[in-house]
Amino acid sequence: MIKPLRAGIVGYGYMGQIRRRNIADHPDLELGGICDPGCSELISNLNVPVYENWEDLVDDGLDLVFVCTPNYLIPEVAIRAIQKGAHVFCEKPPGRCLADIQRIHAAEQEYPDSRLLFGFNHRHHPGIIDGKAIIDSGALGKILTLRGVYGKGGGYDYHTSWRNNPAIGGGGILLDQGIHMLDLFRLFVGDFNEVIGMRGITAFDVPVEDNAFVLLRTPSGQMAQLHSSATSWKHTFRLEIGCEKGYIVVSGLLSKTGSYGRETLVIGRRPAPGERMAVGNPREETVYYDTDLSWDIEVAHLVECILQKKPVEQGTSLDALRVMEIVDQVYRQPLMKSVSC
Repeated sequence: MIKPLRAGIVGYGYMGQIRRRNIADHPDLELGGICDPGCSELISNLNVPVYENWEDLVDDGLDLVFVCTPNYLIPEVAIRAIQKGAHVFCEKPPGRCLADIQRIHAAEQEYPDSRLLFGFNHRHHPGIIDGKAIIDSGALGKILTLRGVYGKGGGYDYHTSWRNNPAIGGGGILLDQGIHMLDLFRLFVGDFNEVIGMRGITAFDVPVEDNAFVLLRTPSGQMAQLHSSATSWKHTFRLEIGCEKGYIVVSGLLSKTGSYGRETLVIGRRPAPGERMAVGNPREETVYYDTDLSWDIEVAHLVECILQKKPVEQGTSLDALRVMEIVDQVYRQPLMKSVSC
């Protein structure tokens, strides 16, 4: 029998509560403690050790630490946990800025026995998994283009969120949500050597962007386009991948609220020469999904890497570093504010 890994959670908001369920559901994990002074009453009902200070939790000899804090705390908690010999699961984004993930990555290199994974769970959504399998099979040929839209409807209290406070969150909608789509772009085509970005404050009285557009190109010429928005009003996720012999479209996103719509994968194939059908209207196959195991899959991957002493393959610190390099290049451009704001 393998002794369960003792896992602690720093931050017990939306993601911390999801991670508690992940720990409870995994046979090789047990919950060793939680720290979140703001949720003390909620935590007190769990019959689990409660820590007033995150440093005390990290220093208590845990095997694994889940970092579910606001962005500004991520590097401090992650680095201390690594230095204490713990393995670490960090939610995205990997800090407020490029320097944060550079520090975390450096700490990981210094302590190679620690396993570190960042929670880019969209990689493990069923539509993405199946879409990548189809493309990797070569059935649709080489990827030519990617186009992504990831947006939400910021409510009338959007300006009060800590995510829009640069001192806490570090950036706006691109860092908070668009980073997932950038990570998916890299999952499909690898790194980009050209980045052009534009961001603006278009509707909300906040000091960070509520809309961002990003254009990217790989060394081999594959192009990608992202629109990340807090003014979609209807929650929207759509990833289009154009290939030599067809295309795939992943739209909708399985979520707790269901506000992104049902997750679907559309596979379209370029008509064969002489095939009798309307030009520009090929046959399509649509697959529907109703179960999201992405949260469990990424935790299971980390546990497997810890127990088998093998490198993390998905959501690595290098993945986090590369995607933050893209965000950093966009954030170096001027932040424009609309006259009406």
